[in-house]
Amino acid sequence: MEFLRRLLSRTPAHAPAVTSVSHATRHLRYGQISDVGRVRETNQDACFAFVSCEASRRAAPDFGLFIVADGMGGHEHGEKASGLTARVIADYMADHAFLPMLSRNGHYEVETLAETLNDAIRAANAAVSDRVPNGGTTLTAAAIYGAWAYLTHVGDSRAYLVADAAMAQLTRDHSLVQRLIELKQLTPEQAAEHPHRNVLYRAVGQTDHIELDSSVVHLPPAARLLLCSDGLWSVVPEATITEIVATVSDPQQACVALAQEANAGGGPDNITAVVIHMPG
Repeated sequence: MEFLRRLLSRTPAHAPAVTSVSHATRHLRYGQISDVGRVRETNQDACFAFVSCEASRRAAPDFGLFIVADGMGGHEHGEKASGLTARVIADYMADHAFLPMLSRNGHYEVETLAETLNDAIRAANAAVSDRVPNGGTTLTAAAIYGAWAYLTHVGDSRAYLVADAAMAQLTRDHSLVQRLIELKQLTPEQAAEHPHRNVLYRAVGQTDHIELDSSVVHLPPAARLLLCSDGLWSVVPEATITEIVATVSDPQQACVALAQEANAGGGPDNITAVVIHMPG
């Protein structure tokens, strides 16, 4: 158990690495990448992925925890905020979700998973406010148990569901331009060029009491889930993202292809993506 705690508490890597953990179609598979891009000197994004799969046919459902965070507040503050957020959430979920799943012999009350994830993010918010007072970060996190994804989100990192070759956005940006779109004062095309398109009104570490968007999503067989920072979705056309995630069979190769497309589009920001494949 102590080894697991150390593993989940490690600083999330900022390099394009990590391969899918299982090639069996009856288990979750994932890939992840975090690339500095072509313009920024440092990477202020952080990502984390962990999957537990049991071989027995009578075993508990697969469990996965996936995090994408995009730091704000300048080089040092942004990097610290995103990394700290991912570590605190991973550590909290290990103690309050995954270890109880292991110790209760399949009797874990999955209904508590959404609130546990929210509590983990509140703990991360307090840690960033205390230890990185000039920093903040976006956050999109997914805890997957069986065929259900428990999503919590703040900022403008995003989650998408890709099924039947179609992609649906599961999160709502907490940005000034998104609010103006909702008020019909901007079109999406105008928002993409707006000088304040990166201004957020919600982020981890910015207030003592964080307001979170949470949802529970059923993931159909063979569906794909994409978590990503705005360095991907604001650069690569949605149709291209959909095609890559839907058709590239290996999730790690899909992540590599997404980062390549973002860099081909100029790579103006850090690029982070996590692609999860549900069992077929």
